[in-house]
Amino acid sequence: MALKLPRYVLHKTLSGGRQAFYFTVPVKYRKAGCPVPNEPLGDYVTACGIDGSGGRAAVLNALFDDWFAQYTGKAVAERNLAGARVGSIDWLFREYKRSKAYLEKVSKRSRPGYEHSMQAICNFVNKKGERIGSLPIKSISPRAADLLYEKFIANEQGEPILYRRGEKFVGLCRKAWRVVHRLYPAEFAKDVPNPWPGVTMKTRVKATKAAVTREQVYTFANGAVERGEVGAAAAAVICFEWLQRPENVLAGHIRWTGYRANKSGPPVIQIEHHKTGAKIDHPLEDVLDDGTTVQLYPEAEVILAHLKRLGVPLILREVLPATGKRHVKPDAKAYAKPYSFSGMQKIVQRLRKDIGLPAHFTLDACRHGGMTELEEAELTEGQGRALSAHRTKESYAGYAKRTAPRVLAATRKRRAHVLAISAQTESRDLSADELWQEKTAVR
Repeated sequence: MALKLPRYVLHKTLSGGRQAFYFTVPVKYRKAGCPVPNEPLGDYVTACGIDGSGGRAAVLNALFDDWFAQYTGKAVAERNLAGARVGSIDWLFREYKRSKAYLEKVSKRSRPGYEHSMQAICNFVNKKGERIGSLPIKSISPRAADLLYEKFIANEQGEPILYRRGEKFVGLCRKAWRVVHRLYPAEFAKDVPNPWPGVTMKTRVKATKAAVTREQVYTFANGAVERGEVGAAAAAVICFEWLQRPENVLAGHIRWTGYRANKSGPPVIQIEHHKTGAKIDHPLEDVLDDGTTVQLYPEAEVILAHLKRLGVPLILREVLPATGKRHVKPDAKAYAKPYSFSGMQKIVQRLRKDIGLPAHFTLDACRHGGMTELEEAELTEGQGRALSAHRTKESYAGYAKRTAPRVLAATRKRRAHVLAISAQTESRDLSADELWQEKTAVR
């Protein structure tokens, strides 16, 4: 009778006929960074339990499932959540993940981070040794929320230094409590249904995201073209010039059908911002009063001219048939597929090292650099948002970096104002204070 073996458990017959069992993670997952170790499991009962569904293998498979859920971006293994007691914190997060607020507002790119955070919050243990996820929602009072925040920011040594993690966890709890309370109000405390607003968090100096310059972008793009990585070159230029988010570039939201389109006027390139749903037609040419045509993005179009038209999206990866391997079909042809986000990140990092660019050079930094250039060009907020498609001035302002050219331009304007005031006071024999009072007086 064949033995029932759990996933990833192998057995071998040792000398003398003794059976040994081993837990072995598949090579493809090991290369992907799976931290669950390969492990000898001993005899059958120790490895698999009496009926083949327990033992040490069950523990290792559970650890693998948790890692795999984060790796793929799918829902955290429903081991705790599927059997979660109604009204518990495990149940709250399960219902939050089923809500429209999560499914429609949280992008697929962001979901692995949300999943990891929810799992981490539920797995904290209180002083009684109770897992937080198993506790009733009503047990989390404002004072309990304050105490949990202290746990959130403590590292393994108990030092309160993980301020960013604390902000993320409190923000996630605040949102999940609000969403689920609206759907199931009876499961929450009546006096303070959401204890998370008002949690006092530590002040920290927020890091500024890196931004790269136009010179660095085109140094990278030209170097990438020379090395045969045209897709990476074009992606960097698109993020910088037309301010499209890197994940949208790679997901096919810039298409050949939208490049040099617009039959009724000057050609445009259509940029779709999937996050906001906005579609912006950026003109590629301008016609002057004398009829002269001016190219508005000549350097960018030189890079785009190297792209092969492999499908509808501009940015696709050409996959050539395998060679030198068995079972390859003789009529196999090359085909195109989108780049994965992590795959493109690796290509960009390899290229920037070869080209000699700084470590902060990423596609995201290219977009931030383009946004900063808008401010250095002294565009108004309205003009900048017309190009970037940001909905609010707050989100737009967060992208433009306080670079030296911006500071210098502001200083020049301030100095010009001082000189203008000085000229007026001298010509009218007034003090600066008298002129200021005259200008600001209510008429």
